[in-house]
Amino acid sequence: MDLSQRRFIDFMVGAGVLSFGDFTTKSGRKTPYFVNTGRYHSGSQLVELGRAYADAIERSFPHDFDCLFGPAYKGIPLVVAVAMAFAERGREIDFCFNRTEAKDHGEGGVIVGRTLQDGDRVLIIEDVTTAGTSIRETVPLLRASARIVLAGLVVSVDRQERASDASSRTALEEVGAEFGMPTAAIVTIDEVVAHLGARLTDADRARIAEYRARYGAVSPAA
Repeated sequence: MDLSQRRFIDFMVGAGVLSFGDFTTKSGRKTPYFVNTGRYHSGSQLVELGRAYADAIERSFPHDFDCLFGPAYKGIPLVVAVAMAFAERGREIDFCFNRTEAKDHGEGGVIVGRTLQDGDRVLIIEDVTTAGTSIRETVPLLRASARIVLAGLVVSVDRQERASDASSRTALEEVGAEFGMPTAAIVTIDEVVAHLGARLTDADRARIAEYRARYGAVSPAA
C-alpha cells in the first residue's frame, strides 16, 4: 500500500463510510463490515474521495479511457468528484451518468452529460461490487447509447469475496471477465484489515476472518 491508500482507509473510517458490526449485503450475505458511500455528505469529503479515485485510476488506467461513467444513484456524485479531481490536476475528462427512467421530453434519452460516441473508451466508477448487479444493468445502457469500449471498472473497496458459491473468482474479477474489461480498486479488504490493525477489536478481526474463510476468493493476508 502507498500513503494515499492508507489515507483513504482512515478517511472512510472517519467519515463513517466503513463500519464494522453485523450487516446484510445486497447479495443477502451476513457481513461483519460494510461500505456505505451514501454517508458522504460534504464538499470536502467529495474532494478527498475524488482524489483517492483519481490516484487509483492513475495507477491502473493512466491514459486508457476517454470518459467516466457513474451508475445512478451513488455513482453520480462519485463520477463528478473524480472528474473534478482530474481537472484539479490539469486534465480535462468528460463524464456522464444515467437517469433511472428515460426522459421523453426536452433532449430525451437516458444518459446525462457527455454524449457517447462510437469508439469512446468508458471507465465506470462504482462504490463497491458485491454481486455485480448494477454493472449488469449499466452495460446494456451504455451499449445502447453507442458502440462504446468498456475501458474498465474502478471501485473504492474490493471485498475479495466470491461472486457466488460456485465461483472461484472475486465478484470484481467475475464482472470484469464477463464484460471483457479490466478492474481495479482503491484498496482491498485485506489492505483495510492490515492497515487498521490493533484499531479493530478482537471480535471484529475474528468475524472478518470467519467471513473471509467462508466467502473469500483469495486467502486472507497474513
